[in-house]
Amino acid sequence: MESKRIVLTGGGTLGHVTPHMALIPVLKERGYEIHYIGTSTGMEADKIRSIPGITYHAVKTGKLRRYFDWQNFIDPFRVLAGAFQSAHLMGKLRPNVVFSKGGFVAVPVVFGAWLHHIPVLCHESDLTPGLANKLCKPFATRMVTTFPECAEALGKKAEVVGTPLRPDLFSGKRENGLKIAGFTGEKPVLLMMGGSSGAQAVNKALREAVPDLTRDFDILHLCGRGNLDPGMEGTQGYTQIEFLDKELPDVFACADLVLSRAGSNALMEFQALDKPLLLVPYPKGASRGDQILNAQSMQRRGLCNVLLQEDMTGNTLSRALRETWEMRGQLREAVRKAPPADGTKRVLEIIEEIRK
Repeated sequence: MESKRIVLTGGGTLGHVTPHMALIPVLKERGYEIHYIGTSTGMEADKIRSIPGITYHAVKTGKLRRYFDWQNFIDPFRVLAGAFQSAHLMGKLRPNVVFSKGGFVAVPVVFGAWLHHIPVLCHESDLTPGLANKLCKPFATRMVTTFPECAEALGKKAEVVGTPLRPDLFSGKRENGLKIAGFTGEKPVLLMMGGSSGAQAVNKALREAVPDLTRDFDILHLCGRGNLDPGMEGTQGYTQIEFLDKELPDVFACADLVLSRAGSNALMEFQALDKPLLLVPYPKGASRGDQILNAQSMQRRGLCNVLLQEDMTGNTLSRALRETWEMRGQLREAVRKAPPADGTKRVLEIIEEIRK
């Protein structure tokens, strides 16, 4: 029987893990033996270890920082140790192919694969290549991207495919989402996503806009753990929930308009679901500015509207949401003409093309 062994790698943020979770069920169906190389304590460790049938390997790693930190003097040695660990694992596992989602843990894994002549496919989610993928590029066989601008920047090895999206994303039922929110469905539903610690400014502005917006919308506000506002409880047409997981497809199905940060995975999900979208990207200075670039690219192609955080108040947010709602037909037409947001099929095709 033909050997089919794949190593997946990537970590640091949820965005480096969720595309793997979309691919894993299909890889299992196709008979792959799946190994994952990540950190011992990163977000990917708990997520991937909870999936049956995956062998998880933890390696040492250092963070690739663009700013001064004393850890910068120590971390190169951790990266070097991780490279030796990864090279040893590649020699031991001898996978047919490696799929990397980036993040600092991926660099030693990709380098270790290259040392053993194992083909590597790297995926970059953001509009500009992250530092990890820039370092991985010389050792990668192929590279795939979410944004066309990124594919152009990475050169001949790169192809724009979208992002692998989990199949259950498309299985939601509107009536279940309305029940979760406690809405009748008589008004359009505005869904606010991205309510983690990085969305405090959006949470605040949305709550200021609630009296105006609830005249025409029911609002389901996913505000993030620890971010409930007791003073808003019982407000007619407004429901706040800290966090949802398995219920998300149903909530997406009931949403008529979406307000979100501009992480690339979320953007591809909402594009694939054909949702009119207003983005408030995470501001530069709080990040490397990738969300602003992601949002601007989508806006240039007519796929969303954008409101910068520095221009956001309760009033400007309310106005921008209403404008987006008025443009919903135009936005959906642009989405229908755009390349597919779901890159699952093409990523799997390339894995088959390059594997030994």
